[in-house]
Amino acid sequence: MNDTRSVYPDFADPSFLRQHILDTVRFCAPRCIDLQNGGYINSFLDDGTVCDYETKQLVGMTRFIYIFSAALQVGGPEVYREAVEHGLRFLREYHWDHEHGGYHWTLKGRTPTDKRKFAYGHAFVLLAVSTAFKAGISSAGPMIGEVCEVLEKHFWSEKDSLYADELAADRMELSPYRGQNANMHLCEAMMSAYEATGDRRYLDRANTLAHSVMFKMLPQSDGLIWEHYNSDWMIDWNYNKDYTKSEYRPYGYIFGHSIEWSKLLLLLNRHFPQECLLQLAERLFREALHTGLDRRHGGIFFAMSPVDGRIIDGDKSYWVMAESLGASALLAACTGRTEYRKFYMDMFAYCWTYFVDHHYGGWYQLLDVYNRKYSNIKSPPPKTDYHPITNCLMAISVWENMAGPCINEIN
Repeated sequence: MNDTRSVYPDFADPSFLRQHILDTVRFCAPRCIDLQNGGYINSFLDDGTVCDYETKQLVGMTRFIYIFSAALQVGGPEVYREAVEHGLRFLREYHWDHEHGGYHWTLKGRTPTDKRKFAYGHAFVLLAVSTAFKAGISSAGPMIGEVCEVLEKHFWSEKDSLYADELAADRMELSPYRGQNANMHLCEAMMSAYEATGDRRYLDRANTLAHSVMFKMLPQSDGLIWEHYNSDWMIDWNYNKDYTKSEYRPYGYIFGHSIEWSKLLLLLNRHFPQECLLQLAERLFREALHTGLDRRHGGIFFAMSPVDGRIIDGDKSYWVMAESLGASALLAACTGRTEYRKFYMDMFAYCWTYFVDHHYGGWYQLLDVYNRKYSNIKSPPPKTDYHPITNCLMAISVWENMAGPCINEIN
């Protein structure tokens, strides 16, 4: 890998982006393949040393399936096909609850240790199997309908046009908590299922989710995405109060989620053009960067207080930076404005300097406000570098094709 950080590659070159995907996957392959218990090993230090052999978390497991499938799509070696099939077998045999249906949240080895079912986890199952099917793994095809059946039966609310969040382990009873994060990733996963199958119902569901979030939830939170709601889908301002480090339910305005929704609205607009989607996407992106961009040290802050607009978590998270790459690339194509391409190039240069490990490979997970690492744990569950890889795929589609239908909307 390239050790020279002062000379940048062309971040908009599809050949560079394909190679960066393969280099990033190579950090965990083949060391992540668990030949003893099956599935994948989830936890690595910076140099690739395994730091937890037994914890298997549903999101981490499915993200490994995703990244190996993505690598196949950009010309990765055939051995990655075996890696995908290896992960799919583990999902079916051990993560799947053979008594009640749905997928267990956490295993130790092959034994479930947290049997709760989360819509967020099922979103990543759907994304993984859809992407595997797109990569030519035929056994993933039937799993698309199976996970959607679980989501429809246990999580979907026709009244709310949104998914609930959490089921108790065995009773299959819903928690009163409702969250945007699961619905955001289900919007993403439904679009992937549509791309994999051509079945319009998946695209319609993605569209319904996007409209529910944008027109029912966003007006409650004053222009930025809020995370937490009660069972009536009214904002809960106190859930996880001040705990910004929750992996799936962090407190505060999370700038990265407004940016991620911007990207998803633009992707939805490719498949289902609607004038409002581009306008909403651009507004979300700009609102997030207005306060969230660190103009002194680079990167994007993590969280802002809903009370007084203070930055309450100034750390830099790898996934926030990665999502800004996909969103800005799409905005460059959809608007024709050079400022978005410049942002993309500048942000990738920042990531190349601070987040990409040019010695061992992969991306660092978390930096402080001064761009310093907190630890030598590069990849705890559920990281797997899914975010950099999926946004490199998005950027390839932009710089090669200028994002399809969006080109008609340049102003």
